[in-house]
Amino acid sequence: MLRGSCLCGGIRYAIAGDLELPLNCHCSMCRKVTGAAFRSRARVSTAAFRWVAGEELLSRYESSPGHVRTFCRVCGSTLVTIFPNSPEELGLAMGTLDDDPGVTPLFHVYVDSKAPWYDITDSLPQFATTPEEEVRSAPRPAVCG
Repeated sequence: MLRGSCLCGGIRYAIAGDLELPLNCHCSMCRKVTGAAFRSRARVSTAAFRWVAGEELLSRYESSPGHVRTFCRVCGSTLVTIFPNSPEELGLAMGTLDDDPGVTPLFHVYVDSKAPWYDITDSLPQFATTPEEEVRSAPRPAVCG
């Protein structure tokens, strides 16, 4: 069981399952929503995810068609992205985890729109968008979220 929460602790969640396809996203929306050079995110099964407390504090914002980002209306922490066209999965902001997920990002995506002031210095693979070979080998579509 993995636990996570927002900055103020008003919203808490639990995951009874594995995180899939962890990655670092450098798209402009992920940079804007986090205020950082990139967002580390993973895919999680909707069936494995549950809100433990504070669900009433969630606000939602459709950042692009088919991507509904959630955040705490008190502290502003970004939490999960909901995909109405793929209701079986969520995009989890890994920075909100309170426990070690036992996985690390596998690659960087949307590096063509990365912050010009940030240099990627690790040896992880880098892709201009979402890599097609990862999409094909994943059990569900890999999407930025």
